[in-house]
Amino acid sequence: MPTLSEKLRSLGVNIGPASIQPTAPKAPPANLESVLGGHRLENPMGETFVVEQVLQIGSPYGSSLLQMNAPMDAMSVWAGDTRLTSILPQCFAFLDTETTGLSGGTGTYAFLIGVGKFEGDHFYLAQFFMRDPSEEPAQLYALEEFLAPCQALVSYNGKAFDIPLLVTRFITHGWQIPFRDHAHIDLLHLSRRLWRDRLPSRTLGNVEAQILRASRTEQDVPGWMIPQMYFDYLRSGDAAPLRSVFYHNAMDVISLAVLLNHTANLLADPLQSEIEHGVDLIALARLHEDMGNVDLAITLYEHALQHLDAVEERMPETVYLQAFERLAGIHKRRENLESAMVLWEAAAQRRHIFSHIELAKVYEHRLHDYAQAIFWTRAAIDLVNAQGFNQVERRMWLGELEHRLERLLRKSGSDG
Repeated sequence: MPTLSEKLRSLGVNIGPASIQPTAPKAPPANLESVLGGHRLENPMGETFVVEQVLQIGSPYGSSLLQMNAPMDAMSVWAGDTRLTSILPQCFAFLDTETTGLSGGTGTYAFLIGVGKFEGDHFYLAQFFMRDPSEEPAQLYALEEFLAPCQALVSYNGKAFDIPLLVTRFITHGWQIPFRDHAHIDLLHLSRRLWRDRLPSRTLGNVEAQILRASRTEQDVPGWMIPQMYFDYLRSGDAAPLRSVFYHNAMDVISLAVLLNHTANLLADPLQSEIEHGVDLIALARLHEDMGNVDLAITLYEHALQHLDAVEERMPETVYLQAFERLAGIHKRRENLESAMVLWEAAAQRRHIFSHIELAKVYEHRLHDYAQAIFWTRAAIDLVNAQGFNQVERRMWLGELEHRLERLLRKSGSDG
């Protein structure tokens, strides 16, 4: 009677030690030097790892160039720091961090700190990497040395995240903050002011794509994946996936440099800038009005409204009407009622209730034309009753308008 082994062999099953094929050995984890081309950096605090790049000034970046030649006067007014007008281009540091989380507490590390600055005819980018949490003192020391000649920081959400996190890390080690007195431009806040009405997202990646017209390669990785990729590296020692992390960080730093020059030029001379969208002109007009550059704001509002009328650009109606409202408000403050009224009447044709009320005020208090004041007040009441106001809004508006109408009827001696 055949044995079990013989039956298995008859079925084509190989058995025994000789039939076991050895598994292919796993490839050793890729090290940092071979993947990233960086090198170890020694300093009095120990050893860290740095990847360096040198880019030529004037290199194309999307529709812009990597350079810093824009005047900083208007930027300094926006930032509220007059020092920016006298700081040389080579004294600006562009900074972005990759961290182990978004909480920003004492347990959060900046495992990768990317910083760049202009030097002579090139842009120097350094990325200080913490191969292990024990290397943090050496990493921070390297950052401090890099920032030593700098007087200003440029970041994207750095005031809320990157800088407080780095401050925490320096304090944890009992060190002085090397950038405590630096000027700081946070381009996220400026981007929100300039493009909030046109771009649904003002992340650096989206601003880079939509405003600078720059696109990243497939090597990029979403920011939310980066912390886990670092933890995977700590466990495995395999640096290959980190190539995408370093690419992401480098592009962020370079984008900061290009975006600073782009926005500084926009603020300095918006009339000469190539602005395609009327909504951007309105944003610049609001910004300059708030900065006290009222004459320039008037010109920008007028250019924006002419542009929108000419190209019939689709934009939020609230933004369009706000341009009328703010421009008319400037004329009103300057006692140029004729110009203000032209704008209010144009906005009123678009069913803008605020313009109805302003016209009623002018006719009542300045021109003493009660018939016209009554006309615009009644038109406003009809508008409130017809439009989609909620109950609270309708009650608020109608209370004010009906009170105004009663007063006007008494003044005019009319019974309604």
